[in-house]
Amino acid sequence: MTKKQGHIVTCPTCKKEARYHPDNPHRPFCSERCRLIDLGEWADEGHRFPGQPIPPDYNDPESEAH
Repeated sequence: MTKKQGHIVTCPTCKKEARYHPDNPHRPFCSERCRLIDLGEWADEGHRFPGQPIPPDYNDPESEAH
């Protein structure tokens, strides 16, 4: 495939083929619907980065500044 056409990738949401190219405003997703479904998963904390739990006695300095 040429650079002019872009690469074919798998949509992370529905697993259909999607064109990864500047002409596809939803890349790497195949559609706005799939992009919004993924955004909703992040907002509902369905997707998370693993990390250490926050200790219950932790005082967030940013929360006190507001």
